[in-house]
Amino acid sequence: MTVQPGLRLQICGPLVVEKDGLRLDHLLPGRQGRLLFAYLVVNRHRQVPRDELAEALWRSPEPAATDARLNPLLSKLRHIFGSDAVNGRVTVQLHLPGAWIDLEAAVEAVHRAESAVAQQDWARAWGPVLLALFVAERGFLPGEDAEWIDQTRNQLREIHLSALESYAAAELGIGGAEVAGAVRAGRRLIALDPLRESGHRYLMQALAAQENVAEALAVYSRLSTLLREQLGVSPSPATRALYQRLLDRM
Repeated sequence: MTVQPGLRLQICGPLVVEKDGLRLDHLLPGRQGRLLFAYLVVNRHRQVPRDELAEALWRSPEPAATDARLNPLLSKLRHIFGSDAVNGRVTVQLHLPGAWIDLEAAVEAVHRAESAVAQQDWARAWGPVLLALFVAERGFLPGEDAEWIDQTRNQLREIHLSALESYAAAELGIGGAEVAGAVRAGRRLIALDPLRESGHRYLMQALAAQENVAEALAVYSRLSTLLREQLGVSPSPATRALYQRLLDRM
């Protein structure tokens, strides 16, 4: 099997295929070719049935026309990436060993960032966090609509939120002027997911670190009201404990 270590795939944001510095994405066969390629990249660790591929591309495909529509697209992918890059007849699997893929890199980067934060190695969290944020903020297949696309977008959203949490933790851990970054990350977390308490806690801690304890307490008050009105619950024990510690500082 051909190894392609110089192959870089960006499927988040604008689709980019680059091999040894040369762009290849313009060779993909139109919109359907780009969707097919993105689907195979997202699912590259398993064999995908042909009827599943057809549904991903055309939603309500005619079974009798599936092969006639898929075969030219798959043939074009083999022409671009090599004859052994797309394997299978009844099922199809993409084989691009050694390729760098932005979505997979973001997943791995978040894990590294979370590990560094758990070990309070704030400086080591920095690089992975930035990579994950850069990828996640680009989105996935803008303008397209399908269930599998929504699933990938949800995965990216979780990467984004987790990266922001690690970013806020690292900025708080470093302290000093970096606390302003934790404030921004906390506000961004709240904007993206108002019911996710971690964003409120990071913002409260960061504001308190800037000696804005009253504002931090106001963040808790807004969260408490939101949870009561939306879910009929109170903040978690961790959030309440943080609130009490801040109250004790007043």
